Amino acid sequence: MNLFIKLLGTGISLAAGFVGTKVVNTVWEKSTGRKPPTGKHEDTPTSLRSALTFALISASVSTIIQVLANRGTQRAITRFAKTQDIV
Repeated sequence: MNLFIKLLGTGISLAAGFVGTKVVNTVWEKSTGRKPPTGKHEDTPTSLRSALTFALISASVSTIIQVLANRGTQRAITRFAKTQDIV
């Protein structure tokens, strides 16, 4: 069952990362009025400051999501281990 919980935690982390990326991109577009500097749109000029700011924000959100997903997975594993000891 631990393997199942770890796989579920990985799936939740991936889904949360996808949602987080979409949220960061949307907030960036709404606040700056330009598409996020992802490197896919070569016709959109991007300043170094803009690219570094976007990278910093994206990395911060990604790290927060990863930490929360890991903590949630560890909490679920601990809770599952306790319920197995009781039964």
